[in-house]
Amino acid sequence: MAADRVVLIGVGNEYRHDDGAAAAVLAELAADGVEADRVALCDGEPTRLIDLWDGAALAVVIDAVHGHPGEPGRIHRISARQDAAEPEHPGGGSHGLGLGEAVALARVLGRLPGELVVVAVEGGDFTIGQGLGPEVARAVPRAAELVREVLAERRTERGRS
Repeated sequence: MAADRVVLIGVGNEYRHDDGAAAAVLAELAADGVEADRVALCDGEPTRLIDLWDGAALAVVIDAVHGHPGEPGRIHRISARQDAAEPEHPGGGSHGLGLGEAVALARVLGRLPGELVVVAVEGGDFTIGQGLGPEVARAVPRAAELVREVLAERRTERGRS
């Protein structure tokens, strides 16, 4: 595993309204010149996710999720560590098989990144069409800031090593 390799992965489909939240967050981060070894948008298929984060010290995954009951625009931060005894299940995404299954499979295969942080934005409208709902659109800058905080925490931890 690369000691300092950092990947950012957006999961979603910008042609399914709020499912485009990750693409919007990645676009905002790219405009700021975010520092990462890889930035990718993915459909959430488990083996593609695993291939994108394989060997990373830190993977930050941004995903739109269904909340039950939902509060569109609410943001969650969920972490899973490679060395954790019990797997955390950051599922609930808007995809049939996705992030939760990818985490479980990667754990079994020994292909989880050193640390996985999920920034999940609750969506309300996952129907076909473009454009985020107003609550989700307002959450995009906050989600991007949370990703920046995760990256800053990583830099601080590396500075202490």
